[in-house]
Parts: sequence; structure tokens; C-alpha cells
Amino acid sequence: MAQEIPTEAKRFKQVREDLGKTQSEFADLLDAGSTTADIERGKKKITGKIVTELLRQFNVNPLWLYGNSYNKYLETSTSTAPKIITMDTNDRENMIMVPIKASAGYASNVQDTDWYNELPAFNIPLPQYREGSYRAFQVQGDSMLPVLQPQEWVMGKAVESVRTANDNRIHVVVTADSVLVKKLRKSESPEAVNLISLNREYPVIEQAVVEIKELWEVNSKLSFDLDVHEGEEAMISLKQGLDSLREEIQSIKKGNTFKKLL
Repeated sequence: MAQEIPTEAKRFKQVREDLGKTQSEFADLLDAGSTTADIERGKKKITGKIVTELLRQFNVNPLWLYGNSYNKYLETSTSTAPKIITMDTNDRENMIMVPIKASAGYASNVQDTDWYNELPAFNIPLPQYREGSYRAFQVQGDSMLPVLQPQEWVMGKAVESVRTANDNRIHVVVTADSVLVKKLRKSESPEAVNLISLNREYPVIEQAVVEIKELWEVNSKLSFDLDVHEGEEAMISLKQGLDSLREEIQSIKKGNTFKKLL
């Protein structure tokens, strides 16, 4: 039985043919040695370095390359898609973890393959994480209390541009000098967005869109704090009170029905 050629190999070949290059010429452009023919046959995997070169030289969208986007090329001035992704030994995309200590250098290394390879990475074998690229970031500070606690982890799905971002959702926003976890709210001007902390002690940040390097919509979190917090206690108490009230109302209704029958 013939080996099925993976999506990234087919699209790698498509890029080469669109550029009108031979396999040898394409290999020279990407500094890939003699591996391009084997990549197209599905015998070798595309390295992170080659993915980076495809983006840097030809604006090829890494998400498109692996079948996770319809947009083949990126407008680098407005793109917030990841510039580098890493793969595991089974040719599945890794979920890279960015701890607090690494977040300070994250923005300045968005195209440094070697730096990314030093970060921990893992996979979550759940259907919610099969479509798109995901990354995990550790929460720093208390600006997103009570929803996100300090040092918890959030998992975010890559967003291609601010224009396609879902409004009023929590995002990880990567700029030239920071990695922020905030609720993103679009403004009337397409040139800026508002970054909102759930903790009202923090002011709203007006962020220029052009300065956003990456954008990840948070869809889940990993927490090691199982204590019930004060706000959650209040909600539980309120729910219990409402449940008791419903039971009393049902009891009164049954009593009235019984009297009528008599």
C-alpha cells in the first residue's frame, strides 16, 4: 500500500511549484540541503527552520502549511499568527509552554527556532485541541482575578489577525515587550483595541494593533489551586439558597393542590 503523503508535504510542493522552482533551486533558497525531494514524497518532516524560512522569504502561513488555515499567505504587517511551530516524533504539532520566566524573552524570540526548542512542549489528546495551533502561557499577577489565579496556565488557540479575533473574549496578547492575558475588546477605530483586566483595580490598556505580534484566544486553563475562593463560595451559597426556595415553593403548591381536592 502506497504511503499517504501528509498535508504539509503536498502544500510544500505546491509552494515550490507556484514559485516556479526546481527541487534543487528550492532547497538552495531554504538552505535545506537535499531534503526537499524527500519532504515532497513524505519521507522526511519539515523542520522548524524550513517553516521559518518559508514565512520569512515568501510569507507562507505556517497554519496553512499544516492544514489549519485557508489563508496561504500572511500579511506580515497585520498577521498575529505564530511564526514558529514545533512537531513531535509522530508529526503532530506540539503545544509549547511559556512559563513566567520565559515570557520576558518570548516576544523578542518569535522567529528563533532554537529558543523555542528549549521550551517544554506537550500534546493534549482531546478533540478540542485538534483543530488549529495551541500554546500554553503561565499567568503572571492578579489582574485577571477571580477567573484566573496567579501562576495558573491558560491554553490559547492561534488567531490570524485582530480583525478575525472574537470580541470580548480572553486572549494572550504578545507585543514587542510583553505577554499579556486580557479580555480583548475592539474599539471603533481598527487601529487599536482595548485590553481589559477582570480585576477592576487595573486600568484599561489601549493597545495599537500594529504592535501586536501574536494573538491567542484562551479556551481553557490548567490550575493547581483546588481551594474554593470567596467569590465561588458566595455563588455556591446563592445557588443553594435558590434551590431551597424552589423546594419551598413546590411544597406550597402541592399543599394548595391538596386543599382544593379536599
